[in-house]
Amino acid sequence: MSAGVSTQQRQREMAAAVAAAAATSGAGRCRLSKIGASRRPPPARVRVAVRLRPFVDGTSGASDPPCVRGMDSCSLEIANWRNHQETLKYQFDAFYGERSTQQDIYAGSVQPILRHLLEGQNASVLAYGPTGAGKTHTMLGSPEQPGVIPRALMDLLQLTREEGAEGRPWALSVTMSYLEIYQEKVLDLLDSTSGDLVIREDCRGNILIPGLTQKPITSFADFERHFLPASRNRTVGATRLNQRSSRSHAVLLVKVDQRERLAPFRQREGKLYLIDLAGSEDNRRTGNKGLRLKESGAINASLFVLGKVVDALNQGLPRVPYRDSKLTRLLQDSLGGSAHSILIANIAPERHFYLDTVSALNFAARTKEVINRPFTNESLQPHVLGPVKLSQKELLGPPEAKKARGPEEEEIGSAEPMAASASASQKLSPLQKLSSMDPAMLERLLSLDRLLASQGSQGAPLLSTPKRERMVLMKTVEEKDLEIERLKMKQKELEAKVLAQKAEDSKEKENHCPTILRPLLHRTVTVAKPLKKAVVMPLQLIQEQAASPNAEIHILKNKGRKRKVESLDAPEPEEKAEDCWELQISPELLAHGRQKILDLLNEGSARDLRSLQRIGPKKAQLIVGWRELHGPFSQVEDLERVEGITGKQMESFLKANILGLAAGQRCGPS
Repeated sequence: MSAGVSTQQRQREMAAAVAAAAATSGAGRCRLSKIGASRRPPPARVRVAVRLRPFVDGTSGASDPPCVRGMDSCSLEIANWRNHQETLKYQFDAFYGERSTQQDIYAGSVQPILRHLLEGQNASVLAYGPTGAGKTHTMLGSPEQPGVIPRALMDLLQLTREEGAEGRPWALSVTMSYLEIYQEKVLDLLDSTSGDLVIREDCRGNILIPGLTQKPITSFADFERHFLPASRNRTVGATRLNQRSSRSHAVLLVKVDQRERLAPFRQREGKLYLIDLAGSEDNRRTGNKGLRLKESGAINASLFVLGKVVDALNQGLPRVPYRDSKLTRLLQDSLGGSAHSILIANIAPERHFYLDTVSALNFAARTKEVINRPFTNESLQPHVLGPVKLSQKELLGPPEAKKARGPEEEEIGSAEPMAASASASQKLSPLQKLSSMDPAMLERLLSLDRLLASQGSQGAPLLSTPKRERMVLMKTVEEKDLEIERLKMKQKELEAKVLAQKAEDSKEKENHCPTILRPLLHRTVTVAKPLKKAVVMPLQLIQEQAASPNAEIHILKNKGRKRKVESLDAPEPEEKAEDCWELQISPELLAHGRQKILDLLNEGSARDLRSLQRIGPKKAQLIVGWRELHGPFSQVEDLERVEGITGKQMESFLKANILGLAAGQRCGPS
């Protein structure tokens, strides 16, 4: 089985590597060449390098032949455990054998990607492999043989000092953060008191960790002062395969911030991730128990999710499970994101590491197919200029400056203001006039003009905008000015019309001339005349009137009532009489009606009883039945004793029938 690429592609990659090595300096430090911001970098594949460590003295199987053998600088082969007569061949971007040094690995794989940081792009280096394969040695090394991290920081700090020196267009600053992922907890190694940190994503898709400590560094001594104590905070433990086995994933984050010193004052940010992954473990061989077994489970789970992420990226699945683990969430930029990534797969030559070596090589072969899309993290930021002291004449326009001057100064310098205003308008941007410009904006424009004049620029109007864009912008401004002037003229015309209308109205009031609305003032507002209505008096009041000796015989009496009529012209309301009717019943007619109702109750049939108001068929049958059982009614109020007739019904019955009789209505049989 072959996991490589074609021979032509290998030759092209080797030529590119030779060209990159030839560009490095004698001290092993590369010279970075910045790419223009307008050029967009093409998609970049994750580069994979494999490092084979030598045999470890004193271990079992040190005298056995190795299970892995390198073929050239890019390929290797390993025995096929299913058929010992065959071998499995793999091809990667680089292969480093047992005799390779730390400098070879750094200069061949890591050093070329540092140039992207000064372009505002991200880069990451991952050390992957089984436990005991030499990942931490590759990343950290020793004082005699420093690894990738110290070499990369030494070169990066030197490059930032050169690029950010005085007189260069960019000002650079470097900060560092160091964290570990231990049992799915993000811990800050620079601040051991901080707890579990959260991983967030901003609106632009960048991964960030709020609350993570950032230390500014300007030299390698500053880096060592922060990094060495933090490295001792990392969780390590002893197993059967490694006396100092890493029990967590360590991530060193280095940020390079760039700020442009001149217009348009751009800002760039590049991130470098240096990641030392914990090794996958076979608990049957490591002998993990208790806490070590729990740590091993968390490590293997996160590495399993890492493999799922790589498979999802290679297969083009719609969902990539970055969020299934804190490790993959943090590596979202490195795998399938916006970083130039290099994976260093560490393997061991011993035969008892055979299965772990095959697993690591298969993972590296799949990772080689992952495509990243790096881009430049650039934004425009306003450059803070120093305060400029301006006179009152410069801050005010020509009308305001003329008012602010004294009479003597106005007489002496009568010819100077025109020339001064003309020169000021020529020196400043032609977009606005001094009188309508914000003072803060005026200060910035004056300072920028002075800065450009000091550098020998010949009247760079509009902040060195290209000619075509500048002409379009000036034309747009002129059109807007004409539109504003037209609106001002229209507003003045409307104001003149309003003033003329007000003057005409006041003149008419003085002459007492009636206007169109004048007749409305003499109109009289009247209220609609209500209909005539009868006032129903209570039964007790009727009885009292019947008992009085001066009772009248008539039924309805007309009573006059006055009402007020309001007029808009009259100062006081007028009173006008209105007809109102009140019902009065004579006692004789009232007694006659009660006697006729009583006779009908004692002698009338059910049909005759139904002729009474408020008596229906059911109540008529009840009255007839009660009369047969108890005898005749002695008075009309005995109806309350009939079952089904309440006192309230009795009162309404009397009012309806007696008043109907008094009004001349028919009561009883005809």
